[in-house]
Amino acid sequence: MNVKEVSPREAFELMTSLGYTYLDVRSIPEFTAGHATGAVNIPLMHLDERSGQMVPNPEFLEVVQANFPPDTKLVIGCHSGGRSMHACQLLGQIGYAHVLNIRGGFGGAQDRFGRLVERGWAEAGLPVDQTGGEGISYESLAGKVKTAR
Repeated sequence: MNVKEVSPREAFELMTSLGYTYLDVRSIPEFTAGHATGAVNIPLMHLDERSGQMVPNPEFLEVVQANFPPDTKLVIGCHSGGRSMHACQLLGQIGYAHVLNIRGGFGGAQDRFGRLVERGWAEAGLPVDQTGGEGISYESLAGKVKTAR
């Protein structure tokens, strides 16, 4: 699947003018530290506290499907664009047709020398929030899966 990419500013415009939802696929601690205003958190990966490594979230697709029908317009972001690209591909494989990857994600993309090549959401001066809660936090969104079982 060929995934279309947009800049953080383009993602913001799609959210405000065309009703796109920002799906943040970063880990819960990353999301809690700061996220795009209006974003919802369904991590593609979780931080394993024992090993300190990122491990796949086995419920990722199930939680997305429990909260968003396949025709939902989603802009998908992570820290720099890699995890969100993978999430776009996974969602495309199960029928989500309106998924866009946010180049540079929340924190910005760097080349192999550490130079900034794409500003992220935060550095672009777009609205940032630290709130969670019902309909935003992974805990509340994952709760829909448990209720459906």
